[in-house]
Amino acid sequence: MQPFRIALFQNCMDFRKIVFLVLFIELCFSGNGVFANNEQFRFAEKANLALRRTAHLLLLKNGDSLSTIPPVKQTDPNTFSIRMEHFFDYEELPALLKQSLEMQNVSRGYNVMVLNCADGEVKLGYNFLELNQKDGVACGGRRLEKGCYQLKVSFIPENNETKTASGNWWLLPFGSALAGLGFMVWNKTRHKKDLRPISPAANITIDTRTRLGASLFDISNQTLISGDATHQLTFREAKLLALFAKNPNQVLDRDFILKSVWEDEGVIVGRSVDVFVSRLRKMLASDPAVKITAVHGVGYKMEVFS
Repeated sequence: MQPFRIALFQNCMDFRKIVFLVLFIELCFSGNGVFANNEQFRFAEKANLALRRTAHLLLLKNGDSLSTIPPVKQTDPNTFSIRMEHFFDYEELPALLKQSLEMQNVSRGYNVMVLNCADGEVKLGYNFLELNQKDGVACGGRRLEKGCYQLKVSFIPENNETKTASGNWWLLPFGSALAGLGFMVWNKTRHKKDLRPISPAANITIDTRTRLGASLFDISNQTLISGDATHQLTFREAKLLALFAKNPNQVLDRDFILKSVWEDEGVIVGRSVDVFVSRLRKMLASDPAVKITAVHGVGYKMEVFS
């Protein structure tokens, strides 16, 4: 039961690693969205202040310093309006609005409309590019009748996609590297799911003479007959082959192999597994029914074909 608990714990740890990597990658790439949201919030604050200042100055120009300035309403990320219930001079609007936006460092283009509060009909309006024209803005020289009006400013959206691509290009290779690492961890976990609890190698017991494909393994005499050759195995070679023979067609974790075959040496060297697997592969090279394959990031599996 203990090996099963260890395997289960390792799978849970690997799962946590995968979740962490996925969340980290998502955080990296969603950073652009957070940054964009913050920028949009700051822009909305600036537009709000600029429009309130403009409304305040328009009333002052008309000799009104007592009327309350109503709140600015935002109907979408780029559109703002303020209700002007008292008379104002349309001639003063273009210069005052331009000045207020410049004070807030708002450089985006915009359209201005003056709408009737009652029916929403556009009475006057202009585009910011008209400020540079010799004849002035559209509807210049026309006076508003006294009444309630909505002063509406619609800003031209910026192309944030280009800025994101150029400003955060480094996230692409960084995110790809993390994704690759996450795949490696997931791959290792996936293979580990196929592992079943195996008894410690000290208790490895198989038949004295075991058939492996077309080869014959005699564990008691530490010999392997494969093809026309008879190989005398060392103690470690025999122990490793016995471990594979007891668990054919199963993925064996590298750490499990080390613990099973080399634990009694006290000092475990990871490279030993690769060296001894290479030796066994050479001995079994003439037998196409037996193959020891490496499972990347996990360990080895001895495939035995009938």
